[in-house]
Amino acid sequence: MYTNIVTETDLGVGIITLNRPERHNAFDDALIAELSDAIERMAANPAVRVLVLSSTGKSFCAGADLNWMKRAAGYSSEENLRDSRALAEMLRRLAQCPKPTVARIQGPAYGGGVGLIACCDIAIATFDAQFALTEVRLGIIPAVISPHVIAAIGERYARRYMLTAERFSAAEAYRIGLLHEMVTDDAALDEAVGEVIDALLGNGPAALAECKQLIGAVAWKPLSLAVIEDTAQRITRVRASEEGREGMTAFLEKRKPGWIQGA
Repeated sequence: MYTNIVTETDLGVGIITLNRPERHNAFDDALIAELSDAIERMAANPAVRVLVLSSTGKSFCAGADLNWMKRAAGYSSEENLRDSRALAEMLRRLAQCPKPTVARIQGPAYGGGVGLIACCDIAIATFDAQFALTEVRLGIIPAVISPHVIAAIGERYARRYMLTAERFSAAEAYRIGLLHEMVTDDAALDEAVGEVIDALLGNGPAALAECKQLIGAVAWKPLSLAVIEDTAQRITRVRASEEGREGMTAFLEKRKPGWIQGA
């Protein structure tokens, strides 16, 4: 179905793998369209409870493909705007996916690749991965990815790394909040991602979606009466839901809830 990515589902996990290793998994308009469609399909698939974003080859994602950039140099303003909107929509679908999303980062990520990582709920990388927001070096700006990157690392670190375009290590990415965990190699990476997936699969699917919406509704907002009322309304609704009742009943009865396989 796709030519630039590979998708698979297994035991509640949907995996989207960027599969252009010869191009370091760099974006072009075709990859963006395929990735956007795959994310939407995974989000709508009731059999998928966790989404993993991974890559083949030495790089996680090198940002924009050079051949695509050469073509774009001859585009009209309308054509460039079309491409930018398509990228923005793909990132929005990833950032707002109702399923928990995990980035498995086995190599360098630059530009838009950092944007992909920032859109995911959880990011785990190997120690030797490197990162950079290189756009200004090319005379452009990281506009479309900026809301996601700034949400991940904050304005202060965005000022440094968006303005200098310098590379930074996995350790630095971990320190500033882009990564949640670092591991030694690909085997340890798979193990760490697997542990996170197991933790996520133990939780209520509807509760996870509600929790993601809650975080988006509360983040960066002052503790106003409107926010307090909104949170009260949310927990009231979720407690009364079928999943909420099952989870609380299972806890009191000291059994596994029905959403856990083999419960």
